[in-house]
Amino acid sequence: MTPHGPAGVPGDQAPRQLRPVEVKRLNREWRRAAGSRLALLLDSVGQPFNVGSIVRSAAAFGAGQLWLCGTTAPLSHPGVAKTALGTQRLVQATAEASPVAAAKAASAAGLRVIAIELASGAVPLHEAPLDGDVCLAFGNEDHGCSAALLGAADAVAYIPQPGRVGSLNVAVAAAVAMAEARRRVWAPADGPPDD
Repeated sequence: MTPHGPAGVPGDQAPRQLRPVEVKRLNREWRRAAGSRLALLLDSVGQPFNVGSIVRSAAAFGAGQLWLCGTTAPLSHPGVAKTALGTQRLVQATAEASPVAAAKAASAAGLRVIAIELASGAVPLHEAPLDGDVCLAFGNEDHGCSAALLGAADAVAYIPQPGRVGSLNVAVAAAVAMAEARRRVWAPADGPPDD
């Protein structure tokens, strides 16, 4: 058996960028292997460009549901559309004024709600219960998740940051958390399944 390098490139060949048809095939393989549901809850994420970036990442990581709560910019906002680059058609979005009501709806749908926040009692992201069906909740750029949302979450996790910066942009934090949630589906040594 030939060892494989990145993205299924045989180990004895130099890496090269994948052609579009190869990217589609690779993504299809990962999509089939996902096996669990991923959703997002945005609690008053006000900057349209952040919302658009989160939507694009949500589409890339296969998040099926997005709750837009409080003062979160709507998907129809031109700034959201500019950053999302058309990916808003790939996620189902629900406007819900109350983040607590959205958390309850996520729980009723069988999703474990994990708030991503620098808060007391939060666990490092790599120790958070992200396996299975989860809804990741993110708060306002300046104020984070509301106290009510933190109280309604099943768990709270934070992203360890050993550098000298105290926090991440909400869109970056969302992408990091979604990547970790999806990574949990596969054992670290596993790659995409063979066709």
